[in-house]
Amino acid sequence: MDAVTSAPARIILICSGKGGVGKTTLTANLGIALARLGERTVVLDADFGLRNLDLLLGLENRIVYTAQEVLAETCRLEQALVKHKQEPNLALLPAGNPRMLEWLTPEDMQRIVAMVAERADYVLIDCPAGIEDGFKNAAAAAREAIVITTPEVSAVRDADRVIGLLNTRGVAPVQLVLNRVRPKMMASQEMLGVDDVTDILALPLVGLVVEDEQVIVSTNRGEPLTLNGNGSPAAKAYQNIARRLRGEDIPLEDPSKARRGLRARLMNKIRKTTGLF
Repeated sequence: MDAVTSAPARIILICSGKGGVGKTTLTANLGIALARLGERTVVLDADFGLRNLDLLLGLENRIVYTAQEVLAETCRLEQALVKHKQEPNLALLPAGNPRMLEWLTPEDMQRIVAMVAERADYVLIDCPAGIEDGFKNAAAAAREAIVITTPEVSAVRDADRVIGLLNTRGVAPVQLVLNRVRPKMMASQEMLGVDDVTDILALPLVGLVVEDEQVIVSTNRGEPLTLNGNGSPAAKAYQNIARRLRGEDIPLEDPSKARRGLRARLMNKIRKTTGLF
C-alpha cells in the first residue's frame, strides 16, 4: 500500500475535459462548504499552467511558498499551506511556477498529496483541463473523482474522454456535476437535458448547478458563494454537493422548480418595491 492509499483522507480529483466549465469555481465552493460542515479540507491547485484557485478564494496576496518549494524541500508543508481567514478548516496549497510542469512527475504529485492527506479529512485536487501531462499528474494522486461539465455537446464529449481515462486508472467512484443548467433552454430542447447528459456519460449525478449570475460576481470578488451565505441557487447547490459527498441523503434539485423559484422571487421583489400584484 502506497503513502496515498494509506492516508485516511478522501482524495477527490475535480476535473473536466473542456476548460471554462466551472471546475475551479466548484473546487473553491466545495472546499468552503466542506470546511463549514466541520471537515478539515485542503484544496490543492494542480493547474500549474493557469492557476486561479488562489484568486477565487481571495488568497492571492497571502502566498509565500508553493507546492514547488515543498517538493524541493526548501520549505515545510505547514509554511506553504495558506489558511483561510474566515474559514479556519480550509487551507490552500498553491501551485508552483508554470515551468514546474517540465519536471513534475506523477510520483511527485503522489508524494505531496500524501503529505497533505495526513492533515486533512478531504483533499480536493483542482485538475487542469484537458488530458495532457497536467491531467495525468493530478490523476495519479486521486482515489475518487468528480467530473464537471455543462450541458453542451462539446463539453460532454470532452468529459466522456476524461471519464474513460479515469476508469482505466482505477479511480472510483467517479461522480458527475452538471453546471450552468438553464431550465428554460432544457424545456424547449435547445440544450441537452439532464437525462441526456447522464445517459451519455453513465455517471451518478452528485449535483446540479443552475446558471446563476452571482457566480460571476463572487468570482470577481474572490469570495466563494458558499462563504457569504447569500442563499443563491448556485450556493445552495454547492452546499448540497458537499452534504451528499458526506453521505447525506439530499434530493437532487429539479431544474424546472428552480426556474419557478427564480420567477417567484423576482415577482415577490417587484411586489415589495412597487406594491403591484
